[in-house]
Amino acid sequence: MQRPPTDEALRVALFSGNYNYVRDGANQALNLLVGYLLDHGIAVRIYSPTVVKPAFPPTGDLVSVPALSLPFGRGEYKLARGLPPHIRSDLDAFAPNLVHVSAPELLGHRAVAYARAHGAAAVASLHTRFETYPRYYGLRFAEPLLIAGLKRFYDRFDRVLVPGPSIAALLADWGVTAPTSIWSRGIDHDRFTPSRRSFEWRRSLGIEDGDTAVGFLGRLVKEKGLDIFARVVAELKRRNVRHKVLVIGEGPAREWFAAQAPEAIFAGFQSGDDLGRAVASMDVFFNPSVTETFGNVTTEAMAAGVPVVAARATGAVDLVVEGETGFLVQPTNVGAYADAIGRIVAEPLLREQLGAAGHRRALSYRWDTANAAVLQAYREVMANREVPA
Repeated sequence: MQRPPTDEALRVALFSGNYNYVRDGANQALNLLVGYLLDHGIAVRIYSPTVVKPAFPPTGDLVSVPALSLPFGRGEYKLARGLPPHIRSDLDAFAPNLVHVSAPELLGHRAVAYARAHGAAAVASLHTRFETYPRYYGLRFAEPLLIAGLKRFYDRFDRVLVPGPSIAALLADWGVTAPTSIWSRGIDHDRFTPSRRSFEWRRSLGIEDGDTAVGFLGRLVKEKGLDIFARVVAELKRRNVRHKVLVIGEGPAREWFAAQAPEAIFAGFQSGDDLGRAVASMDVFFNPSVTETFGNVTTEAMAAGVPVVAARATGAVDLVVEGETGFLVQPTNVGAYADAIGRIVAEPLLREQLGAAGHRRALSYRWDTANAAVLQAYREVMANREVPA
């Protein structure tokens, strides 16, 4: 076996289904990774669908891949049409020796096939539990088929990057045999901190100083557990638990969610330091989603000193320490969610203790540390392969 290339000789082709046209936790992580790689002298070229007005400027050289809008009212997302000839020509000219795929859709399948055909290493990163999506649209029967397809997909790679141990265990349960490495996440600790809490901003929304704000943060799409969130809010009201619901985010399910939780306060999309202020101004962060692989929003709430009530599911189980930084609940147990939130509302000292412990725990999440683990995984994959002279 010949010696693997140095970092400077690495040429990484990164494939994304959504690199920057709709903002989400996955593409924020990918852009930060690309920035880290470029800072370390590594050549990176990104291939993704694009739009005329993206959510934010891309980090690195982005090549637009032809795509179609998704159906079923989700036209904000694009589905790439594989690798047409001009994209393959661009790839040939770039000559990657490592292909990184971030989504298991058609573009990802074509990308790993390209890597295999051209002798490049292939690495996947897992960002979303797509196999859970059908249950939110009346198609639960499709989950086993999706899992079988995902197993075949991830077994085509030299390494799969997962955000935490719970996802590594999930892949093992599916029967995936490809090696895994942890690619955790970081936090902007200047932005997400208890000092950003603003009573003035809360009052401007109709949340008084003595009110307990139960917060939602994320895109307003059903797969984020909006149905469970709304049912828990109704249960809290039935129990006469005094609270206000603070919703941060926008999305196609906004009107549906507003009808299910009519007393909720919708603060809309927030970004930058405004987002840090919004998170720190919550009193409880409630995340019933089971689609998370990590849950950036959970660590952001913890960093801001906000106790977390979350589904006992992948992502959250790696982050939340039961009874120390918040509470984990069986995903569909509405009563247990209401119990946990109700307890935090009723016990201000407990709320303070949970928030402080979460803040301390979140301090260990740093982007440089997380992205260094990806670069190390790249090195290991290249070292285990024969590299052309």
